[in-house]
Amino acid sequence: MDGIVTDVAVGVKRGSDELLSGSVLNSPNSNMSSMVVTANGNDNKKFKGDDKMDGAPSRVLHIRKLPGEVTETEVIALGLPFGKVTNILMLKGKNQAFLELATEEAAITMVNYYSAVTPHLRNQPIYIQYSNHKELKTDNTLNQYEEYHRAQAVLQAVTAVQATNAPISGTTVSESAVTPAQSPVLRIIIDNMYYPVTLDVLHQIFSKFGAVLKIITFTKNNQFQALLQFGDPVNAQQAKQALDGQNIYNACCTLRIDFSKLVNLNVKYNNDKSRDYTRPDLPSGDGQPTLDPAIAAAFAKETSLLGLPVAAVPGALSPLAIPNAAAAAAAAAAGRVGMPGVAAGGNTVLLVSNLNEEMVTPQSLFTLFGVYGDVQRVKILYNKKDSALIQMADGNQSQLAMSHLNGQKMYGKIIRVTLSKHHTVQLPREGLDDQGLTKDFGNSPLHRFKKPGSKNFQNIFPPSATLHLSNIPPSVAEEDLRTLFANTGGTVKAFKFFQRDHKMALLQMSTVEEAIQALIDLHNYNLGESHHLRVSFSKSTI
Repeated sequence: MDGIVTDVAVGVKRGSDELLSGSVLNSPNSNMSSMVVTANGNDNKKFKGDDKMDGAPSRVLHIRKLPGEVTETEVIALGLPFGKVTNILMLKGKNQAFLELATEEAAITMVNYYSAVTPHLRNQPIYIQYSNHKELKTDNTLNQYEEYHRAQAVLQAVTAVQATNAPISGTTVSESAVTPAQSPVLRIIIDNMYYPVTLDVLHQIFSKFGAVLKIITFTKNNQFQALLQFGDPVNAQQAKQALDGQNIYNACCTLRIDFSKLVNLNVKYNNDKSRDYTRPDLPSGDGQPTLDPAIAAAFAKETSLLGLPVAAVPGALSPLAIPNAAAAAAAAAAGRVGMPGVAAGGNTVLLVSNLNEEMVTPQSLFTLFGVYGDVQRVKILYNKKDSALIQMADGNQSQLAMSHLNGQKMYGKIIRVTLSKHHTVQLPREGLDDQGLTKDFGNSPLHRFKKPGSKNFQNIFPPSATLHLSNIPPSVAEEDLRTLFANTGGTVKAFKFFQRDHKMALLQMSTVEEAIQALIDLHNYNLGESHHLRVSFSKSTI
């Protein structure tokens, strides 16, 4: 075990009155003198939840309000989606921990993500802030502590799994340290798949149980399979208990769920096969399956070890072989998945901040956020016009919009999207002039997802430089569309009509920001002949 990871130092101390103040921690054993931390300052200040993400960035993060029985593995799992974890210090007497990541960039990404999605461990919210310390470094004399050995073994084991994406054998780690039941990653197999199951359908179903960080889907032995990573292993446990054996659609598409021995998924592309909700900046790739070969090998090994039989469904089809009519039916059904305890709940109101207050309007927010759900109401705050409240039709749509649009650029500013504490957007009192800052879109004919069976359910993609255009009249030529989109202030890099249907085309702007601007300006643009242009983000490239 000592040879697996050499650059990791782990320390555990219970009930210390000093939180890594740089002072010497005396041990009960006279031969053990100290644990030295190479940092100055003190993180042991009164913590305020509203300030949990403030402070100068550091690769060391201070985690507070941990549940009493939380394990090192669960704390480490918080950081793994964002990069390599190089150190952990548990202060169990104070329900706190320090987590050190390999790079400051990884820590910043983690803090930014958890500022939008409150992290939970064992159903209890926890709080994360940057530490005053830039590095955790422990003295080897602490090796004599039993807790130190266990914590070190856990971090080394988890780091080794992360590095190889395969189960470890021949280690001295206790079974409880790396048991699959503590993994935040679920392995999902779909039996009797008579209708397609998309990545977004899986996200819709599983996000009822907690924040879904990553999903990888693929077809193996004519079976649709997926690896899905939660932010909290407890959420994975709850989802498995509630959903294992349930049908997504009536009498078909049965979920077969087990824990994976993997603790982190490496997602390379955001497209219809894989998605990293913590990294909206990932490229879309070429749309091919993105299962890492190492993960595939580990997945196959797990399956054989557990003795899970491959379902013998006569004439089993891959998702791409399902007829279009069945795909549309499945998309319609996706909006009303009938499983116990799974309802379209959650907060429907989003808080959007750092807006360009000189440019933003309720209509522009309706158009952009309408790509990911049916926007009901928009209110730009009267006393803080760089912020707005947006009410979506349901909690699934608000989560989808938040995961795709947080961190994107709108009118030259990087917007921040979080769940609001409000549960509805109030309209102004009758007769009160609020300068047009609030608008009710409840009856808008432009909602993309109102019609049952709409293909829009299957065409939800992250913002990309490539746009999908539809409802183009025969009289409009390529040059007309190039000119139209260039007039939004960007550069059109490529254009291509669909070969069999000139009512649709792909158009590529030079940046994602330009594509966002073009979509805001030109979705529902009147091209004449009673044709209003439809614009959405595409997974494809030209």
